[in-house]
Amino acid sequence: MLFKGKPYVGLDIGSSAIKVLILKEAGKGNWTLQSLGIEPLPPEVIVDGAIMDANVVIETIKKLFSQLKIKSKKVVIGVSGHSIIVKKITLPQMSKEELEESIHWEAEQYIPFDIEDVNIDFHLLESEEERIGEEMDVILVAAKKDKINDYAGIVRQCGLEPVIVDVDGFAIYNQYELNYEWDPYAVALINIGASVMNINIVLEGKHMLYRDIHIGGNQYTDAIMKELNVAYDQAEGLKMGEEIKGISKEEVQSIMETINEDITLEIKRSFDYFSTTTSNIRVEKIVLTGGASKTMGLKEYLANKLGVEVVMGNPFNKISFNPKRYDPVYIQDIAPLFAVAVGLAIRRD
Repeated sequence: MLFKGKPYVGLDIGSSAIKVLILKEAGKGNWTLQSLGIEPLPPEVIVDGAIMDANVVIETIKKLFSQLKIKSKKVVIGVSGHSIIVKKITLPQMSKEELEESIHWEAEQYIPFDIEDVNIDFHLLESEEERIGEEMDVILVAAKKDKINDYAGIVRQCGLEPVIVDVDGFAIYNQYELNYEWDPYAVALINIGASVMNINIVLEGKHMLYRDIHIGGNQYTDAIMKELNVAYDQAEGLKMGEEIKGISKEEVQSIMETINEDITLEIKRSFDYFSTTTSNIRVEKIVLTGGASKTMGLKEYLANKLGVEVVMGNPFNKISFNPKRYDPVYIQDIAPLFAVAVGLAIRRD
């Protein structure tokens, strides 16, 4: 949204892993998987979206590009977290040209940062032909310049060119729109990563509410390490259902449910706010993606506590690939981790 150019490589710089993806457009909305890779990052390299050890991130990106023999230098990256503000606002009717001239003044009323410290962009929810009445709905996006510069700088130090910087939540929206038809009711696209949960509520294909919340898979890992006195790798395994001698499933489940409750509470707050601002429209379905979405029992817990349908999203649902090159079982297993990367890889100007 903030840099222009033709994207080639989707580069998702996450807190726990870096994902790289190249898709080839085959016309009429058809896409083919050309290249895919994932490389884990050590703990504390990226904390709450802030890059703490740039050298490790740079070396990891270079390693992936080298292993995958990627020649393209043009990449699309995403950002999320406290430094990103996404708001649906209502403004008096005006042309796109008029809005472009006045958006900074309009944004000052909604953005809790110094307007000089952010990059501003917007998206009109209706075309001029679709608008009714004297007002129009606009998605306003503000991203702190230092956050953009940090991530873009990392990419440039890898010898790459960041042609577009998108918002992770919009990448989630784009990959879902590519792979599925929109339901005639409110759907929550929820991507739960290691440290950030993106909540994007969509009504019949239109953005309604977006939030980034600093909670995710790391909370499970940290709690298990603390309560059971185990190492990081062991805690990672336990939260995904692995067994360790001397540790009962009941102990792990009790810890997991505490974090499940925290995540559920944050989601419920977003749902309640959405409902109160849309004449009591209710979210009917949750589509889960992200590495932490695979956490043992989370899907069922959310369905039970929130009383809505919960399904796992597949970012490769309509993307073809060579089964001789990519094991279908492997693609199915890693699919939730690549939701952001897919959304980045399909970005066009």
